[in-house]
Amino acid sequence: MKPEIKISDLGQDRIAVSFSYNRDFVQKIKTVKGHKWHPAGKYWSFPDTNGTLVKILNVFKGEKIYIDPDLQARIPSHVIGRCEATKQSQNILEDLRRELLSRKYSYKTVKAYIYFNQDLLRFIEKNPDEINDSDIKDYLLHLAEEKRFATSTVNQAINALKFYYGTMLKRKFVYEVKRPRRDRKLPVVLSQEEVTKILSSVDNIKHKAILMLVYSAGLRVGEVVKLRVEDIDSKRMLIHIRGAKGRKDRYTMLSETALQTLRQYWGQYKPEKWLFEGARVGRHVSTRTVEKILEHACKKTDIKKEVSVHSLRHSFATHLLESGTDLRYIQELLGHAHSKTTEIYTHVSTKSIGKIKSPLDSLNLKEGR
Repeated sequence: MKPEIKISDLGQDRIAVSFSYNRDFVQKIKTVKGHKWHPAGKYWSFPDTNGTLVKILNVFKGEKIYIDPDLQARIPSHVIGRCEATKQSQNILEDLRRELLSRKYSYKTVKAYIYFNQDLLRFIEKNPDEINDSDIKDYLLHLAEEKRFATSTVNQAINALKFYYGTMLKRKFVYEVKRPRRDRKLPVVLSQEEVTKILSSVDNIKHKAILMLVYSAGLRVGEVVKLRVEDIDSKRMLIHIRGAKGRKDRYTMLSETALQTLRQYWGQYKPEKWLFEGARVGRHVSTRTVEKILEHACKKTDIKKEVSVHSLRHSFATHLLESGTDLRYIQELLGHAHSKTTEIYTHVSTKSIGKIKSPLDSLNLKEGR
């Protein structure tokens, strides 16, 4: 049975409350200040001010309520216990988090798995123990068709739901879900001239060192931010990447040019634990900070491509391939488990395509007057 009352976040500092018509509920909702009825959407809205959410919960004390997960974190623990659906939702998410952490899943995976399980409950509007095969399929269809998520994202959602409902609860229905075919999108690759422009535009030595390491060694953004001082081996000219994707360690190359920049950075900042320390004591710089550094550099150099920090990693691999480096070595440097992943760079390399002459260039065209 679905909860009788739904409370959700409308955005723009508004809370929505909806329920099937019930004269008693209407009288109760009108006792909360700031109420506004929306006949088209058939819901009530309130300004999302301090205390409003708790007041709404208080007037519906004892009723079966579903609360949008985005709002749950703001509810005091002594109040949330009254809401059956919310309490169950929080319990499963906490159980899921503990199980993932005990299996040493990465922070990003834990965050993603919790998100998709939480988003499923928000979309279906049911208690966790009421979720069935059809609900899972409706949700995945919603991600693919309405939200237009990439195939890789839909597959991650399937993994998240399978982990909780399949691995933890031993329910078999999720294993019948068909995985969508993968998109065959090519990575965005910068030319060497564009990379030069980006790196030359960065004045802050710390920011320059970060971007240089990403490009010069083909690092993921999550890898560069977690580098420790001792991971830079200047004698062997190697960088030690710890606990990368798939919880694997690897070594990759250390560029002479990047090392010179690192030494300048070291002289100014004197990092202790993390190579690139964040604003908070004892924490490394965040991935979002690195993304902003690159965004600013691209804007400054007027580069129009849809560039991300990962584009520097793609560019590293493509430029190595174009310079004649064997694909097997590139696979090792990038830390790819399968050679097929690395082979995508053969589709964006201009090494062979650049040698082909277009048939248009063979035509003897006369200049028009």
